[in-house]
Amino acid sequence: MDPQLLDELVDWLRVPSISTGGGDRGDIERAATWVIDRVLAAGGSGELVRIADGNPLVVGELRARDPTAPTMLIYGHYDVQGPGAAEQWHSPPFEPTIRDGRIYARGACDDKGNFLPLLHVACAMAVAGELPVNVRVLVEGEEEIGSGGVTTWLRADGRGADAAIVFDALMPDPETPAITVGLRGAVMLNLQVLTAEHNLHSGLYGGSVLNALHVLQGILGEVLPGPDGRVREELREGVIAPSAAELSSWQRLPSGDELIDHSGGRPVYPGAGGEYYIRNGADASLDVNEIAGGEPRTIVPAQARATLSLRLAPGQDPRRMHEVLSSLLRSALPDGAVLEETEVMHAEPALFEPTEPALRLAAEALRRACKTEPAFIRCGGSVPIVAEMAARGYPVIVGGFGLAEDQIHAPNESFSLRSLEWGEAAARELYTALAALPART
Repeated sequence: MDPQLLDELVDWLRVPSISTGGGDRGDIERAATWVIDRVLAAGGSGELVRIADGNPLVVGELRARDPTAPTMLIYGHYDVQGPGAAEQWHSPPFEPTIRDGRIYARGACDDKGNFLPLLHVACAMAVAGELPVNVRVLVEGEEEIGSGGVTTWLRADGRGADAAIVFDALMPDPETPAITVGLRGAVMLNLQVLTAEHNLHSGLYGGSVLNALHVLQGILGEVLPGPDGRVREELREGVIAPSAAELSSWQRLPSGDELIDHSGGRPVYPGAGGEYYIRNGADASLDVNEIAGGEPRTIVPAQARATLSLRLAPGQDPRRMHEVLSSLLRSALPDGAVLEETEVMHAEPALFEPTEPALRLAAEALRRACKTEPAFIRCGGSVPIVAEMAARGYPVIVGGFGLAEDQIHAPNESFSLRSLEWGEAAARELYTALAALPART
């Protein structure tokens, strides 16, 4: 591994670029400037772009040795979560520390350590006159709070790219590099049920008036998963089944039972582990995230609140599924009760065929870099920017070398030095392999 890569990561991690509250605007600016300075020092062009009053967006470009080469858009984010409880860190979160083959700091994995090899290698190849593809650099500072600015920029971008590379994902285990071909979408709602002007005495009115908590429980019962954890068929509308190549690839991954056991959770039914990869990557799921209301007194609550989230499989339409979900909830609402709902999140799913030329080339590149056959996986979470790129027609290579034990968003976040080394090797092989794509832009 190039020692300069590790030095750069340490330097960047020292900048406490917190976007989630408690951060400093000056540190946000420094983290963005850090990126653009490296692009400019490598002979590239670029600037910091501000969308409304959002955090600066880094937009740069490094030109290939061949002006007719295809163009890659590399994406990452420099913003990080807050450190949380300081006493739970074994070393200060913004003083990067190397222990037992890992670098510990906030942002070590998410996303500075994961993304940096893409930038570092592109800059190094550009300086040496060896860059085989044009590399557009897009690094945002609002990923942890919703990615509003970068979404606006991407929708207005007239330049485009022949493919995109996003290193902001995990490997299924330390020995298996992966390309994420599917990401779930989401619809998240805040619900409020109103049944009276104020709380009432349960001795005087209990059994005679609507209880907001009872009503809320009743409407949630219409959409809760069954005993096997599966949502009702109306909420699975449009689901695209995984391809044969994906199913074959999943056979090499750790068992679902192992993953559930390691998480500390309990399987929803005895066979849940055997369906883990389908359930959490290729199907819809619904969870009630919070219920609140009432008081620990003898009252009939007049209002109750809940938050629920519906994860959407590739092929599902968030707008349509919001309509279906809302209709099912309202179908169980008794006369006299009022249901107010507010959409908290709306994210499109994304799906890429493993046979897509860019993904085939990427798989070959990862095989060479890591000396291991990569897996095609799906992610149960949502990355809205990937869906936006897919809507633009870009094949997106979603990868990265994070691991479950990296503890992103938690105290003592870290990134394996081996993962950093793999990221560097993979970036070089990716740029070389993707030069074979026909330039469309």
